[in-house]
Amino acid sequence: MKKVADQIAEFLKKIGVHHVFGIPSGPWTTFMNAFEAAGIDFVLVSNEASAGFMAEVSGRLTGVPGVCYGTLGPGATNLSTGVGGAFLDRSPLLAFTTEPPDSMMGRTTQMAIDHQALFQPITKWTTRLSEDRIEETLRRAVEIATSEVPGSVHIGLPADIGDKPALSEGFTPPTPKTVDPPQPDRIARLVELFRGARRPLLAVGLTAVRSKVGELIVRIAEQHRVPVVLTPMAKGLVPEDHPSYTGVLFHALSDIVAETNRQADLVIGVGYDPIEFNYEDWLPDVPLVHIDTAAVDIDRDRYTVALEVVGAITPTLQALAELKPEGKEWDFQALAGRRDRMFKQLSPNGERFGPVVALDLLRKMLPEQGVMTCDVGAHTHLIGQQWRTPAPNLQIMTNGWSSMGYGVPAAIGTKLCWPERPVVCVTGDGGFLMMAGEMATAKRLGLPIIFLVLVDRRLELIRIKQERKGYRRYGTFLHDEQYTSAGSLFGVPVISARSLAEYEKALNEAFTAEGPVVVEAFIDGEEYDGLILHKHK
Repeated sequence: MKKVADQIAEFLKKIGVHHVFGIPSGPWTTFMNAFEAAGIDFVLVSNEASAGFMAEVSGRLTGVPGVCYGTLGPGATNLSTGVGGAFLDRSPLLAFTTEPPDSMMGRTTQMAIDHQALFQPITKWTTRLSEDRIEETLRRAVEIATSEVPGSVHIGLPADIGDKPALSEGFTPPTPKTVDPPQPDRIARLVELFRGARRPLLAVGLTAVRSKVGELIVRIAEQHRVPVVLTPMAKGLVPEDHPSYTGVLFHALSDIVAETNRQADLVIGVGYDPIEFNYEDWLPDVPLVHIDTAAVDIDRDRYTVALEVVGAITPTLQALAELKPEGKEWDFQALAGRRDRMFKQLSPNGERFGPVVALDLLRKMLPEQGVMTCDVGAHTHLIGQQWRTPAPNLQIMTNGWSSMGYGVPAAIGTKLCWPERPVVCVTGDGGFLMMAGEMATAKRLGLPIIFLVLVDRRLELIRIKQERKGYRRYGTFLHDEQYTSAGSLFGVPVISARSLAEYEKALNEAFTAEGPVVVEAFIDGEEYDGLILHKHK
């Protein structure tokens, strides 16, 4: 007779799941057997947080919920870090955890905590599975995870449920809720406000990536000659060399980006999700129009919300794109000058081997359709502005959750989803220390990923913040000056570079390798000081 574990595996296979990430427990072995039979790969990781991050990336890139697992107690708490990432980075994800059997619920049990309470604040829905509603629960979980705004769902599995007989054979495909178009009067009012503005600015965010409206945004920008500013996770929607491109909010040299923002007389947020950066942190004192699938989140006592257009984004943008072209009053020559000044400061100057030249050379060597994932730290702020991104999802970061340790598992998850694309990871030595164990995962899977570790020996972002407050350097050193590189980590070769010439040679070797490679670039981290954490207004 078919078991519950078999039924779950078959359901996941039918909706398009190819990988499940996690660290097994005894009760999970039944599920692993079912996954193998269904043709789903169970990917053993070194830390459950990595399982969550890999699943998050899988959901982000494919639209099919990524799937991860953690056992009772510590397995679940480790997993929660990645589950929270999917929740705040807006990616569909299903997280399974083992829970005590019904007979032990409420009892004192080794490792057991209340998983429902643990996952409630970091998921869209959390529930406990029972064998009489397997299909119903799974279908609802997928619908919730994939419906706008997408995110994570947690399902607790009683420890004995996998071996129980399945009570149904049916399968009804999940039907995610569609987003209704906005009210026509809202679109009409938007058109009126847009026509009346002399210098409207488009501020484009994460929801626009999911809505696939990049072409419409470029068309509107060109047709009406208006500038566009992006949030970090919207990188790639507008090319960096486009005349309307202004820059990225929140990241390096944001004071130059702010020079354009200050000149606007109307800001139009397009798919702007404040989970990345609150409007208040950068918005000039002008009216705001908010176009998104969710209502605006802003201090209405301080800022004027001229209009909210809530619903599907595409019909709203089509209305603007169909307007008769009307040139606005923006000085595009001045805009080009600011953009050129910004990228000039983000270009190598030949004086030091720092993060700027390290990223510049990597960008030149990575094919245009290659993918770069990055960790969280000072380098993230630099990447957000410097890294040229030809299309969405070719640069992958976490900016809603912003957990250190993200870059390495994100690269592994990306390579599993897109095996034909070159994948590199950029991480600081702090983030790499958190996930160095995943080198064993990359090696075991035979994934040709380049893990570039920018070694500056410190948590540079915190060091800079300390110094700007007048504090001494304290508590941010990761290792001393006698640090020596290992020849390999869990069988993954490590190539060290302490100069630009050595670095170029290391990258050439890494790009021709058949498996994973770690490139350690010992950089001058004080180059960050003049580039990041500038004012946003």
